[in-house]
Amino acid sequence: MNIINKNIDAGKAFDWGRTSSDYARFRDIYPQEFYDRILQRNLCISGQKVLDLGTGTGVLPRNMYPYGAKWTGTDISDNQIAQARRLSEGMDIQYVVCAAEEIDFPNQSFDVITACQCFWYFDHERILPKLSRMLKDGGSLLLLYMAWLPYEDAIAESSEKLVLKYNPDWSGAGETIHAIDIPDCCNKKFQLIYHDEYPIKVHFTRESWHGRMKACRGIGASLPDKEIAMWEKEHKRLLAEIAPEEFDVLHYGAMAELKKI
Repeated sequence: MNIINKNIDAGKAFDWGRTSSDYARFRDIYPQEFYDRILQRNLCISGQKVLDLGTGTGVLPRNMYPYGAKWTGTDISDNQIAQARRLSEGMDIQYVVCAAEEIDFPNQSFDVITACQCFWYFDHERILPKLSRMLKDGGSLLLLYMAWLPYEDAIAESSEKLVLKYNPDWSGAGETIHAIDIPDCCNKKFQLIYHDEYPIKVHFTRESWHGRMKACRGIGASLPDKEIAMWEKEHKRLLAEIAPEEFDVLHYGAMAELKKI
């Protein structure tokens, strides 16, 4: 399903379902520290029911499943949910194909609602009253994010420039370490009680970094197949010139915990 948002990529349409197979292979990359920081907040643990918005291929529920929470994941893309179900075989995780704005679980269904790499895609005015209603009293809305740092990592910078060559309107470039942006309308239903931003290294091979870049919004989710193929050829050549077979890419992680008022 195409998503169009005038504030993202100059309104250029993108569809995560187009890149689901690469997403499943190459975007399950959060280091253990990323999950440990969630656990340190006593979130997504045994005894809690958690709703993961924009779950994609179920990366967050699958990786946090061993810590005992009861997970439900939703996503607008049926291709993404199909991959999530495949990768979650044997785990008691419920997945639902649904746009975030159309979610309708009973009142006070969840202890925690998570949104990882996706909160800015939603219509906040529509979704926030629903999230408040579905959260239990004292429940938490947990926003999560991780991105490479192109101004501090040469490989990330070179790959990012190549994405922009093929997709100049891509607005995912130029990340720096900063707190997750909280829309003003959140203040009607939620209070920010904690945030954290930290550098984090992520290990890749040439193949896995190439796959990670291909599975980004600026390439696999939006470009025509012919242009994707051209980008792939050029990116593989670039990595052969500038990158060893294995390497770390400097990223930063960020989280923001908001309490239901």
